[in-house]
Amino acid sequence: MVGSKRTGIDILVVDDEQVHRYMLCTMFKEWGYNCIEADDGDTAVSVVERRDFDAVLMDVKMVRMSGLEAFARINELKPSLPVIIMTAYSSVDDAVDLIKHGAHDYLTKPLDFKRLKLTLMRALDHHRVEERKRETSPEPGELDTPIIGSSSEMAELLEMVSYVAPTEATVLITGESGTGKELVAETLHRNSERNAEPFVRVNCAALAENLLESELFGHEKGAFTGADRQRDGTFMQADGGTLFLDEIGETSAAMQVKLLRVLQEGELQRVGGEQTLHVDVRIIAATNRDLEHEVEKGRFREDLYYRLNVVTLEVPPLRQRQGDIELLANNFITRFTEKNRRTVDSVSREFMEHLDAYPWPGNVRELENAIERAVILMRGTHLTEKSLPLTVQKHSQAHPERAGTRPATLQEAEKELIFQTLEETGGNKSEAARRLGITRKTLQNKLQRYGE
Repeated sequence: MVGSKRTGIDILVVDDEQVHRYMLCTMFKEWGYNCIEADDGDTAVSVVERRDFDAVLMDVKMVRMSGLEAFARINELKPSLPVIIMTAYSSVDDAVDLIKHGAHDYLTKPLDFKRLKLTLMRALDHHRVEERKRETSPEPGELDTPIIGSSSEMAELLEMVSYVAPTEATVLITGESGTGKELVAETLHRNSERNAEPFVRVNCAALAENLLESELFGHEKGAFTGADRQRDGTFMQADGGTLFLDEIGETSAAMQVKLLRVLQEGELQRVGGEQTLHVDVRIIAATNRDLEHEVEKGRFREDLYYRLNVVTLEVPPLRQRQGDIELLANNFITRFTEKNRRTVDSVSREFMEHLDAYPWPGNVRELENAIERAVILMRGTHLTEKSLPLTVQKHSQAHPERAGTRPATLQEAEKELIFQTLEETGGNKSEAARRLGITRKTLQNKLQRYGE
């Protein structure tokens, strides 16, 4: 019954073929799950209305009510309940359409049981995240994190990190360059159950495709010129821990296929090798691209996108974190005075006003570089705006009305920035969203909040 105390993990299997249901339930019980059967879509909807489940595995083609209709009804009843779709190759388009509307994932028949187990584990992780969000309110301050910020935008992000970190969920971190996506990934690892194991970083944009393949998967001795010994790749180096794939949107189509295999099956082969290696890693990926747009343009695999996008964390640009600029600046001043053996006794009011007025297109990284430059070039022990980069000084001179004047609230600052950007782009919401470092959907939601 709904609301009654459950023990263990309950999986609902929906299929009009009794033999297939029996086979799946037998396997689930061997994996330690409780299995409940439904012989058609209408039965599944009725059962979901009466009791709670942790995941649903459902066929697309059924006699009385199709999986498409049943999913729509289940998603309306319990939107956080992960539904995995089973389909024949001829119905893959239907399954992908369901994923676009909120289904967790799809599997093609005949089922690959290793892939089924991995997919189910990810679905259960996703469900735990949603349940944790519903049942608890962890304090972001309890996180072990290198991130500096007290703005409402960062508090919201860190709260979401606190929900996601203890799970095994694959995470996609989005945001402009220089916003600190790697620090978010590090925070996820530090606060996970894998924190005693390696946290390995790979910048997918920094290596040519052949070098990236060897970096990720390793290579056998003699696999190519210069391969004088066998080498493990970063997947194996991160075994048991977390692998952070930065700039995932820069990978080639061929590399995306190979990454998809590891995500689906937890298996890989070294370059030049035939042995299949099993690996247990949590994947965290990051990109400054709009991957939904890249999928639409055919530049990024749709199936890989949906497997990476179990949980998305969007890191706000610095211009939307107005309250954090002074906090970050003071931290950088302390760090760089120690590093460069300088002394700062005081900071001018104009120095901070110039920082507040500048839009920081390079985000936190640009602010960090500007502060280090200012500390190195300062005269005496009083830090003034004259040691800031010329771009920052000239911006304040060109916009004197912005220097030293802050909107009354962060919401007002965000609203002002959004409308200013829309004006600059002639009302083009897609371009405005790109400049703001958010998705078009996020922009639309913010405009609705502001009554536009």
